[in-house]
Amino acid sequence: MMTTRVETPQSQSRVGFARADITPPVGSYHRMWGAAMHERSTGIHRPLLATALWLEALDGSGRQLILGLDHCLLDRSEFERIRKHVGEAAGIPASDVHVSMSHTHGSAWMSRSRSHLPGGDLIAPYLDAMTETCGRIAIEASTAARPATIVYGTSRCSLATHRDLQDLVTNQIVVGFNPDGFADDTVLVGKAIAEDGRVLGTVVNYACHPTTLAWENTLISPDYIGAMREVIEGHTHSPCLFLQGSSGELGPKEGFVGDPAIADRNGRQLGFAALSGLEALPQPGTHFEYAGPVISGAILGPWRHRPMTSEFAEQSRRWQSKVFTVHMHYRMELATEAETRAELTEWEKRETDARAANDMQRVSDCRAKAEQMTRQLVRLAALPAGKAYPFVVSVSRIGHSLWVFTPGELYQEFQITLRKRFPQFAVVVSTITDDWQPGYVPPAASYGYGIYQEIIAATAAGSFESLTQNVCREIERLLAG
Repeated sequence: MMTTRVETPQSQSRVGFARADITPPVGSYHRMWGAAMHERSTGIHRPLLATALWLEALDGSGRQLILGLDHCLLDRSEFERIRKHVGEAAGIPASDVHVSMSHTHGSAWMSRSRSHLPGGDLIAPYLDAMTETCGRIAIEASTAARPATIVYGTSRCSLATHRDLQDLVTNQIVVGFNPDGFADDTVLVGKAIAEDGRVLGTVVNYACHPTTLAWENTLISPDYIGAMREVIEGHTHSPCLFLQGSSGELGPKEGFVGDPAIADRNGRQLGFAALSGLEALPQPGTHFEYAGPVISGAILGPWRHRPMTSEFAEQSRRWQSKVFTVHMHYRMELATEAETRAELTEWEKRETDARAANDMQRVSDCRAKAEQMTRQLVRLAALPAGKAYPFVVSVSRIGHSLWVFTPGELYQEFQITLRKRFPQFAVVVSTITDDWQPGYVPPAASYGYGIYQEIIAATAAGSFESLTQNVCREIERLLAG
């Protein structure tokens, strides 16, 4: 049968945006990379921002506050502290607050556990102030909320590339641009348009590690996300909320550099691609319909934008949410705390010996290895006791969209599968949301090859597939309810 009508996913709800600067002070602890030789930031490339999006059902049956932060990751206790404070400030349960990391690696590791390091004394006061700021913009976003329609669409961007590369010389798999690997290039965009036609804000959901800037960079930076926002906001004159997709094995083609200009170029690439998708969106409340033949030099077949049907309009106002837990078994060979501490001690000793020998390359390598062990201790301490990790997923059906919030770092197949399974919906997938742990959750096929993401994964092979199946099943139950 010939398709004569194309519907555009839309959500009718109350929508409000708010924005604040959350840039840490220059001189604060900044080291994010094991290979980095510096500890403190020396300046600011672009400010780090917090963007709040308030969504509320028109009949008041559901509300949620999405908070996008320009940070790589936070401790679980920090996520919980922010969600609790923001919930109290906005008058909603903490479970209705979702804190999502952009995952920029130029923001530094803001953990109170690093307060003893150079510049670390500034971490706790900074995090306390940031939490207060998040509460303030949550109130601003809820106060600014008004009836609006979010219209969704997609475009394509080649910024993200596969990043598991086989080094044939050293016979190991490194994290680097793999021109032969597949990368999901989907840019999912949403534009919130008020009843008077004003654009309240936009959403960009894309999967790509913000790792343009790496160990040579000493500047506080949102990485490519800063320039991406600048492009979009300069055109729409409204805030842009970026949500990191399933980017476990995806990163920019040109990355791991120290030049901020390259991060800006990467950002403009994504910004223009997202803007293309935003510009292609129709007016809210319409569908695109075949209007019948017109006799001209040829028999033409024009299409026209028509008002959406009453049934489609009713569906665009539907609001359903659920939170569920998927238990994923820990891997049998997971390192113990004692083993990790012993290895940390050994690398610290080797670093001391390398400094005595003035072998700075060896110093750098030993520092990186020691940092790996330090981070492994953090991961191990954060894992709940028992045989399985309780992976909490939140799903909201808002009109013709599905918003999926997950912790950790998932591979691209997660978002690809959800979008294939539910093609009638705009599927927003926001990872590293409400928690960083359990870190990477790779597909079973990635285990046993020495891939970085698999080496540090806490969950067993098969966890990714189980998670994906469970999420699809829960979404089907939600939609059937």
